[in-house]
Amino acid sequence: MMTTQHPKTGYAFNATRQAFLASELRCADTHLTRLIGLMGTPPEALGAGHGLWIVPCHGVHTFGMRYSIDLVYLSDKYEVVHTEENVKPWRVAAVCLEAATVLELSPHTIFQTGTCVGDKIEIRMGANATSSVSASYQGVQS
Repeated sequence: MMTTQHPKTGYAFNATRQAFLASELRCADTHLTRLIGLMGTPPEALGAGHGLWIVPCHGVHTFGMRYSIDLVYLSDKYEVVHTEENVKPWRVAAVCLEAATVLELSPHTIFQTGTCVGDKIEIRMGANATSSVSASYQGVQS
């Protein structure tokens, strides 16, 4: 079975709400990186603007974590199909068969960005993602 390899860093942008979910997004796209996820990481590892994109994924757990996270479940067309806010450590989150991938985000990201089911999410990974984020932030500040 062949898996799609993604450059490991980028961003997630809610195109519907015009808000960044994560300006520093890492990708977990191997069996090992998906299994480990954020386990054992300090709370600073998922500070504001940080996230982990799990590819492929229908659901996650927070075993071995010391902090809560927000979860955004995405279809294969990057449309939000389910959200879970402030999922506490040592929990099993909902399994969503509609989801193709899941974004693990810092707590309160869903609320702060107004992200809802049906929103379209833009995910960019690799070298071009950094320049896109910088250009977007400059446009917001102007």
